Amino acid sequence: MNATASPLVEWRTFYQIVGASAGALTGLQFVVVALSAQSGARRSEDSILAFGTPTVVHLCAALLAASLLSVPWQSLSAAGVAQTLAGAAGIAYTAIVIRRAGRQHTYKPVLEDWLWHAVFPALAYFTQILAAMALPDHAPSALFWLGAVMLLLLFTGIHNAWDAAAYLSLGNAASVTAERKVGRQ
Repeated sequence: MNATASPLVEWRTFYQIVGASAGALTGLQFVVVALSAQSGARRSEDSILAFGTPTVVHLCAALLAASLLSVPWQSLSAAGVAQTLAGAAGIAYTAIVIRRAGRQHTYKPVLEDWLWHAVFPALAYFTQILAAMALPDHAPSALFWLGAVMLLLLFTGIHNAWDAAAYLSLGNAASVTAERKVGRQ
């Protein structure tokens, strides 16, 4: 299949937007983690591995999915295999995240946390696998589903990064308020 006949070419701008966004947001997550070291909020390696690291992984997964579809593949089957492997790795990683989130003791996850850190990523990676397997024979619809996967991973990363930043900000505000009260007594 030559590059001009590939249905992937029509998606080039989409992949550039998603890939650039995921890359930039990954960098911002590093800033959030660096600021957390200064926040005074309670944190542990377990909670960072359960809630911080997955945010970077999901953003990188969106970047990877977009990048894989930007490769000048000789066939859509090869692109499908690459996407299937990426989705399978995402499922395995999500299982690790679920175990870590349940095991850590710094923060008790609520329903929203389970949705954004486990359910939505798992849904994205399962969809990635199914769409990837359909890619060779049903490219137009499979590409829309893969696009949805990338957006879900991107928005999951955005939500989780914001949630972490808000948690750290509120934790820091609570620390400052408590210190002021103690100082007045």
